[in-house]
Amino acid sequence: MTQDKYQTSAEDSLIARYFKPLATDPGALGLVDDAAILASSGDDIVVTTDAVVEGVHYLAADPPDTIARKALRVNLSDLAAKGAVPAGFVLTLALRSKEDSWLRPFADALGEDAKSFGCPLLGGDTVSTPGPQMISITAFGRVPKGRMVGRTGARAGDRILVTGTIGDAALGLDVLTGGAVAGALMSDSAARDLLVSRYRMPQPRNALAQAVREHASAAMDVSDGLAGDLAKLCAASGVSAAVEVASVPLSAAAAGLIARNVVGVETLLAGGDDYEVLCTVPPAQSDGLIAAGRAVGVAVSVIGTIIAGPERPRFLDGQGQELALKRLSYSHF
Repeated sequence: MTQDKYQTSAEDSLIARYFKPLATDPGALGLVDDAAILASSGDDIVVTTDAVVEGVHYLAADPPDTIARKALRVNLSDLAAKGAVPAGFVLTLALRSKEDSWLRPFADALGEDAKSFGCPLLGGDTVSTPGPQMISITAFGRVPKGRMVGRTGARAGDRILVTGTIGDAALGLDVLTGGAVAGALMSDSAARDLLVSRYRMPQPRNALAQAVREHASAAMDVSDGLAGDLAKLCAASGVSAAVEVASVPLSAAAAGLIARNVVGVETLLAGGDDYEVLCTVPPAQSDGLIAAGRAVGVAVSVIGTIIAGPERPRFLDGQGQELALKRLSYSHF
């Protein structure tokens, strides 16, 4: 994502008009170079990358401002789960066209989120595509040396905690695509709006990054589905887990849909796009993380326990019986 004073191409002009104003960090060099500088501070640099693709991660009719926010926030969510403070990001845009009516609100929202989360644009690339649009972001974060929270530290006896509520985004997508949830909430616009917002604009838990770093033994964000992502964390740590499904936090809208048998619990556990922090915490430290969440207005719930063994995590109903889940998470392939 480079441009010079001669603006020798339409790409240069696009970058200068929409994205140079976002590149306020000195290391971005005003987007006049092919690279940027991320100043050294003695911390470890955490790197994460995620792409959002039209028709896969967002719908063609979604507002461009929400697409921009989602593209950045899914990466910020990864940084939060690693206990990292955002440092900057690079952006790759694959666009079918360069209409101002799409690019202006996209760039404005991206700039607002970059400022709000302290994660400035450092550079990137723009290309044209005849196919679905794609936005790819690589984000950088900082953690004190050796303090990144990985997936491999969970130990038997640790409690399993998750932020926010689970399953809302999957329900929001159902609303947008005219599924059973859309019909069930026909007369409840507030619930529909809440669920759609959760799908379109994740709420990354960066305010909890330090607390995750201080208390968690292992962590990741919930992107593909709570059940599947917990299975990944357990596999990385060589442990298993027991989850009390009744303890999984649900929004009032999601709980109401479950109670009315509009959706089953598997839809919520395996739906994906939650972008909440899933972590394991030694018992003596779980209250500390819960209190840290309360201090920043983020609910943190205990949903189960890490147990020894290589088995797949078990999800237990109110009678202690294991639920047979046909799927654990969203899969691209």
